[in-house]
Amino acid sequence: MITGAAFCPHPPALVPEVARGAAPELADLRAACRTAIQRVAVPGVSLLLLGTGPATRRHDASARGSLAGFGVELEVALGTPGDGPVELPLSLTIGAWLVRDALGDVPPTVAWSVGPAPADVERPDGPTALVVMGDGSARRSLAAPGYLDDRAESFDAGVAAALASGDPDALRVDHALGADLLAAGPPVWHAAADLLAGVRWSAELLYDAAPYGVGYFAAAWTGP
Repeated sequence: MITGAAFCPHPPALVPEVARGAAPELADLRAACRTAIQRVAVPGVSLLLLGTGPATRRHDASARGSLAGFGVELEVALGTPGDGPVELPLSLTIGAWLVRDALGDVPPTVAWSVGPAPADVERPDGPTALVVMGDGSARRSLAAPGYLDDRAESFDAGVAAALASGDPDALRVDHALGADLLAAGPPVWHAAADLLAGVRWSAELLYDAAPYGVGYFAAAWTGP
């Protein structure tokens, strides 16, 4: 049973050790993600993280992610720290870091990577909150990773409206347009829509901006 969902982006600069002197630039986003996760991670509820990856697959609580590729020798455990495989993609590595930042003690947690091809994510049995990791367009400005595309702002406005609506069907944004705009979120938002279907959620959009020319959002969906 899904009890709620926190929506966050996954720029590596959310981790202060990666951002270094630029860490204050994303302080508001970091705080919004913390709030979103804290709202849905209520006692007695497990967590299921969703994030983009090369293929759709499940990751057990022992899995870890590494930020070594960003110049920081930091590994992040999904669940209880241990010697599990270092296999989490960036989206889930940042998600696991945000959960620890928000909660300290991590509840029972598993994760799914969501690949570009449509695939089903296993629905959990017990009470579970989602932490959904997805970025908007990376073409919001001339300095953005994908340069400026005039369609990017309206695409991200649609994403923000969907996250503010509490309507799972609104999360089924245009895959092809999202790919053109270098948005990492559409496959994950579609997977979340499947898990959240059948309920109109109470929603609050906590963050909507593009500080590096990339659309970042944070939102919390809680029970109606």
